[in-house]
Amino acid sequence: MSNRLFQGIVHQMIDVIDRTFGVIDETGTVISCSELGKIGEIQSHAVSEVFSSSDMTVSDGYTYKVFGAHMHPEYAVFVEGDDDIAGRYVSVLSVSLATIKQYYDEKYDRGNFIKNVILDNILPGDIYIKARELHFNNDVTRVVLLIRITEHNDVSVFDVIQDLFPDKTKDFVININETDIALVKEVKSNIDTKDLEKLARSIADSLGTEFYTHVLVGIGTTIDSIKDLARSFREAQVSLEVGKVFDTEKTIVSYDNLGIARLIYQLPTTLCEMFLREIFKRGSIDSLDHETLFTIQKFFENNLNVSETSRKLFVHRNTLVYRLEKIKKLTGLDLREFDDAIVFKVALMVKKYLDANPIKY
Repeated sequence: MSNRLFQGIVHQMIDVIDRTFGVIDETGTVISCSELGKIGEIQSHAVSEVFSSSDMTVSDGYTYKVFGAHMHPEYAVFVEGDDDIAGRYVSVLSVSLATIKQYYDEKYDRGNFIKNVILDNILPGDIYIKARELHFNNDVTRVVLLIRITEHNDVSVFDVIQDLFPDKTKDFVININETDIALVKEVKSNIDTKDLEKLARSIADSLGTEFYTHVLVGIGTTIDSIKDLARSFREAQVSLEVGKVFDTEKTIVSYDNLGIARLIYQLPTTLCEMFLREIFKRGSIDSLDHETLFTIQKFFENNLNVSETSRKLFVHRNTLVYRLEKIKKLTGLDLREFDDAIVFKVALMVKKYLDANPIKY
């Protein structure tokens, strides 16, 4: 990658510097040059002398100066000639190339580092060491948002999200796979979940209205330590999967707002099946028809209030009471009783969970 980076800079400077110039690596191999034919040549005569000194070196009609790591330089720039002009060119080129290389390394390595952290591909003990090497600020609050593309088109969602968050020192956009993109966002320490949902909504709206791309966004919890980024990422993944089961209408799902659905998602399926068998001893939950289930849903939505539910359903109060009695006969649960209503609500969610058979992380 460095070869292409250096060659791009050299190519831009060909019209400014009227001499042959380029870069060699530690083996003396020319990795970029204003004369393309010289790329790949080995200047073995210059290696030992050039890389043993931090000052300019003249050898075989060329002026050299090393750059790169402070303690162990990796590259040297060379310019044809051994006069003062060659020395000035070498000085300017070494500073320019070193600065560009450092900027590129920090940008590239930071993104790669963050990806390894959120995917748990780096040992916990190595996280802080690498963070110090990259001058990565650990003392800030961050959160992971997982953007999942549900409809494909020709738009590069990755590029769009990068444009939405241009500060590459604070925000990191990571490609996870062909459908998932993670946004590691620096946020205020006291940020509210509602504000994170507004942020997620703005991303989804921008992609939907401007680029006709439909996405779902899962939001993890905020973290104060870089080692916890993997947890926030997993929470964002769980948010999307739980939302797919229990909140199919939602496009923005926050881990903080999953409630009891989060608990059910973590239960073994065998335990869930056993729970349903124990609760519905008189008859299977499958014996409830669509109208009955719809009535139950509205009853829960109206906080177990018979009068309010009947009004919303446009039915007589006695009709609703009759339906509730029918449910009691079938299941043994009286939804007008708070404890029975809780059990039934959980049972419906467990049934929905088993039917969905979601992917676990």
